[in-house]
Amino acid sequence: MDTPLSTIAVVGLGTMGTGIAEVLALAGREVIGIDISEAAARQAHTSLEASTARAVARGRITERQRADALARFRTSDVLQAAAEAELVIEVVPETYEIKQQVFRELDAIVSPTAILATGTNALSVTRLAAESLHPERVLGLHFFNPAPAMKLVEVVSSVLTAPPAVEAVTKLARELGKEPVAVGDRPGFVADGLLFGYLNQAAAMYEANYASREDIDAAMKLGCGLPMGPLALLDLIGIDTARTVLEAMYSASHDRLHAPAPVLGQLSEAGLTGRKAGRGFYTYNAPGGQAVVPDALTPSPEAAAGAGREVASVGVAGSGTMASGIAEVFAKAGYTVVLAARGQEKADLAKARIAKSLERSVTKGRLSAEARDETLGRITAAGSLDAFAEVDLAVEAVAEDLEIKQQLFATLDKVCRPGAVLATTTSSLPVIAIARATGRPEDVIGMHFFNPAPAMKLVEVVRTVLTADDVHATVRAVCVKIRKHPVDCGDRAGFIVNALLFPYLNNAIKMVEEHYASLDDIDAAMKLGGGYPMGPFELLDVVGLDVSLAIEKVLHKEFRDPGLAPAPLLEHLVAAGCLGRKTGRGFREYARR
Repeated sequence: MDTPLSTIAVVGLGTMGTGIAEVLALAGREVIGIDISEAAARQAHTSLEASTARAVARGRITERQRADALARFRTSDVLQAAAEAELVIEVVPETYEIKQQVFRELDAIVSPTAILATGTNALSVTRLAAESLHPERVLGLHFFNPAPAMKLVEVVSSVLTAPPAVEAVTKLARELGKEPVAVGDRPGFVADGLLFGYLNQAAAMYEANYASREDIDAAMKLGCGLPMGPLALLDLIGIDTARTVLEAMYSASHDRLHAPAPVLGQLSEAGLTGRKAGRGFYTYNAPGGQAVVPDALTPSPEAAAGAGREVASVGVAGSGTMASGIAEVFAKAGYTVVLAARGQEKADLAKARIAKSLERSVTKGRLSAEARDETLGRITAAGSLDAFAEVDLAVEAVAEDLEIKQQLFATLDKVCRPGAVLATTTSSLPVIAIARATGRPEDVIGMHFFNPAPAMKLVEVVRTVLTADDVHATVRAVCVKIRKHPVDCGDRAGFIVNALLFPYLNNAIKMVEEHYASLDDIDAAMKLGGGYPMGPFELLDVVGLDVSLAIEKVLHKEFRDPGLAPAPLLEHLVAAGCLGRKTGRGFREYARR
């Protein structure tokens, strides 16, 4: 196995196989592409020519490099063409039967020293290796789609894999410009093991009619900075593929969060498998197309509109970072704002925080000095909620404590004029429980801003069973005026973003508890393989482990699913006072400021 891996066969020339072949050819390897379909082989050549031409046009490679790479790629429709390969990577359909047949046939074709790699992301590498005469040379080499762009490669060892084989492919991955992460053999490995549980929950959320497909996807893109929403990503991956991965994960974990949502089976059986079929959760311009086209489920602008109430003045209750950020947002949009806190001194400090924020914007050239002065002039700091007597919209942004919020809303009920809209920014508490503290629950709604409010575009608009239609229409219109993207959701724990985000974070902690992967490898896997702006442990330490634990407990209490129970390691760290960056230590240690 101590070979340079200069000649590599890729078995299966679908999208992934072709992408892997391109990476190898551009890196100077002789590549033998094998597929029983002549059409697939021709398409692979066409795709390689087109993608390398784009790379030349963008200045990433030279014309000479392109010509050399294309010359190093040849195709065949018979497996015997792999005879000279030092490494064979199979990326055939995700079934044991097909993959096992490929491995059995390769045993009689390739050299005894050749390494055999499976590109599976769901099946057991150990079970596939057992079909080989030389299981010690079989491992997993899991690239991510699109292979030329994605940096992560998971190198998967079974209990039978020889260390030299792992070392050889790990070295190859680095030479290809990839980041190899070593993982053990279990369905989904690291990245997909975390990703597909999240995708499955998003599908279940859509199936339950909790939120529209557009709102679910927009919420996760704008609220978490993800490159794609979960339902659009399922369409890209292939709904049938996702179902196969989840079936394998569930058979190993018996975790209900991995049990494929029924809608995945329904769409798969109907042939609505995503982009490749031209229709999945969304409808596309053609099979294999990327452009989404309107269909019967596409919301019309008229349907989202409605007669709302007039809003000219806004009251923001609170003196923390979120309250001052929300007040800044409203004032920038031209609203007259009353910023009320418990005492004039706290209110003045909150306004001073806004002044500093606006000054930073001026320094960075994002805001003129005149606009800064006008914005600040629209904000009045008040030491009592009595100042909310004439506001049209009152927004609460105080501590995430139900009793505190209920007391505040009881006060707002007495202070605010009839017809004023009362909004809570809670991220985890039931809005209806807050609304019932007033004598006008029909006027109460959730407006969940994300931190930092001036920068984050998402607002989750949370209706209770009692919220009036015109209140809902009012808040949606206000969100548009303050240049935020509103998404509608019902009044249940976590709304959209936290209900999908925190189970994913919790599962990452469980991976560490089980010693399956390290913090660094998991963070790298999700950033490089999933396109996440932060790894789960980086994010947990930023959010705060105490905040994360509180949200996990709320989700577990509401949905009663054992898979949502907070990971013991999270509870232990919180009990020890290790709350993340704010205390200098969470999952990692940080320098004290």
